Amino acid sequence: MRACYEAGPTGYELHRLLTGLGVRCEVIAPSLIPKAAGDRVKTDRRDAGRLARLLRAGELTAIRVPTPTEEAVRDLCRARADVVEDQRRARQRLGKFLLRHGVVYPGGRAWTVSYYQWLDQVRFAERALIETFRHYRAILAERDAALTAIDADLRPWCARDPFAAQVRRLACYRGVAELAGLTFATEVCDWRRFPSAPSFMAFTGLIPSEYSSGGSQHRGHITHAGNEHLRTQLVESAWTYRYCAQIGRGLARRQAGNPPQTLARSWAAQRRLCARYRRLAAQTRPHRRGHRDRPRAGRVPLGRNDRGRLTMTTHPAGTPAGSGHHPRHPNT
Repeated sequence: MRACYEAGPTGYELHRLLTGLGVRCEVIAPSLIPKAAGDRVKTDRRDAGRLARLLRAGELTAIRVPTPTEEAVRDLCRARADVVEDQRRARQRLGKFLLRHGVVYPGGRAWTVSYYQWLDQVRFAERALIETFRHYRAILAERDAALTAIDADLRPWCARDPFAAQVRRLACYRGVAELAGLTFATEVCDWRRFPSAPSFMAFTGLIPSEYSSGGSQHRGHITHAGNEHLRTQLVESAWTYRYCAQIGRGLARRQAGNPPQTLARSWAAQRRLCARYRRLAAQTRPHRRGHRDRPRAGRVPLGRNDRGRLTMTTHPAGTPAGSGHHPRHPNT
């Protein structure tokens, strides 16, 4: 007997129940279910019949069901992302409140230690403004405390199975600290299920949309049709490659004790991505009349061999090791 159902808000408990009873069950990706363009009628009965026919024909794409531990830690990572977003909104509300009343921080970059010290010195004459400012600061302090607490809950998982080996090797890459590596490990779980780099980038939604016919070819913005949490972390990590390739103190600390093959792949990826960013930043495209040229919006500089590098990094036993030597720090 075989069964299937669409992935959705009910999670994977039904899959685990049926599997425990000996029923072969698959969880289907809803966005990959074939659907006729003229089919405008949707009922539960029709959906169930269509899924059964497509399952028998082998036209459905099943997703990988995480283990209970993988799912639990992934939920904790996603909860942290929610807290970070709440903190960003609290900061923005406080900053806009100060700007509306002409209170501007003179020190440059906001949300540093000196910025918080400056906030302690801000004063208002109106009682209502004093109370508003106090409430905004209390909300921000609560968000900061929540983020500190959830970070403390997540860090022990970086050193626990089944994530420890992946996090340790992923942290060898620039822009991937321990918590970022844990996010990658919980969202992907098994890197070897992607046969090529394009398939992995499609999973993250970091491939260009395309509408081509005959001799015409048109590619647009990235599809965003993939794992949003993984895509967000990849883009945040990619921002660190704006600067020249180097091995700083934090990266050197994370790389200590890792295999030379992993360090060589990390350095090769850093040099290539830093050079890719410089090439994209140097390109310009014509803008509207009267405006200066602006940098061309290129692809996110991740892809091609990076999926293979990460696969060999997280699963070194089943893949051939890379070659090369670990470079010395540029300043040594």
